[in-house]
Amino acid sequence: MTGHRLEVSRAQILAYRQAAGALVERLPPGPDSLRQAAWAGLQDSMPRAALLSVHARVAGTGPSTWEDPSLVQLWGPRFSAFVVAARDRGIFTLGRLPDDLDRRRFAEEMAGREAGRALGVPPNALRYAAPTGRVLMRWDGARQPTIWTVPPPDVDPREARLELARRYLHVFGPTTPDAFAAWSGIASARARAAFDTLEPSMTPVRTPLGDAWILAGDVPVLTAPSAGPAAARLLPSGDAYTLVSGLDRELLVADADLRGRLWPSRVWPGGILVGGELVGTWQRSEANVTLRPWRQLASAERTAVESEAASLPLPGATGRIAVAWKDGID
Repeated sequence: MTGHRLEVSRAQILAYRQAAGALVERLPPGPDSLRQAAWAGLQDSMPRAALLSVHARVAGTGPSTWEDPSLVQLWGPRFSAFVVAARDRGIFTLGRLPDDLDRRRFAEEMAGREAGRALGVPPNALRYAAPTGRVLMRWDGARQPTIWTVPPPDVDPREARLELARRYLHVFGPTTPDAFAAWSGIASARARAAFDTLEPSMTPVRTPLGDAWILAGDVPVLTAPSAGPAAARLLPSGDAYTLVSGLDRELLVADADLRGRLWPSRVWPGGILVGGELVGTWQRSEANVTLRPWRQLASAERTAVESEAASLPLPGATGRIAVAWKDGID
């Protein structure tokens, strides 16, 4: 993996990721758009975060959109709750199936226990069976998840892993094998092996943070003039755009103190995206939304953010959403 590398700027990378992640212009309603929005999965560890991630990408999203028949909920990368397209279940499960025979046997045994309830296995312990592709769940955050088993996906685990790597490269590119390993929760050696296999279909890239890779088919979008970012988006905790680690966080937020506010050691808030830049954090409690910008926003910017907040499809919320602005620097 040596030779000439395409040199790209921070602005190009951010514009590419927002375009690839459907954050520039909302997609039309429908199953195809939901699948595209969930191309790298939608983390749902904070109750209904996946729904709010869909809302940032798909027009007409309502409080029950996350229950669309084209979507399923499962334990995905790093055993976190994820919402993915039902037809992509094998990619996000078998793609993470351990190579170690003992660990694979343990996962299969866990999946074969009728979701474990008859044998007294705690529901959350069944997340270790998730890589078999046989365990689905429904979790609303307030109680233990409802779990059931289904037939395994008809996908070869190796091909599933390669497709998972392609999905990651498309949504998070330019990127590295180590970043893929951290995101997916698979071993670094397996992540590097996947990148080695995909090398003929990748292009080497030099970024402000070092050498990385992108799918060759995505280079035209990476290097094309930007169509311009969306005016504003409210990204929930764990949204795919901010679900990064290490140097990637420096790329998104240069200031170390502000990075600590977006990615604290405990519960993450959501991110306020304005004009293609993260400019603050936000949180909600039922129908109350609190916005904490890191800089003074122009009147048009505040209006765009308030419009996003007012349109959030909050399950169970009745009446108008209340928006409060607070100083995000205190």
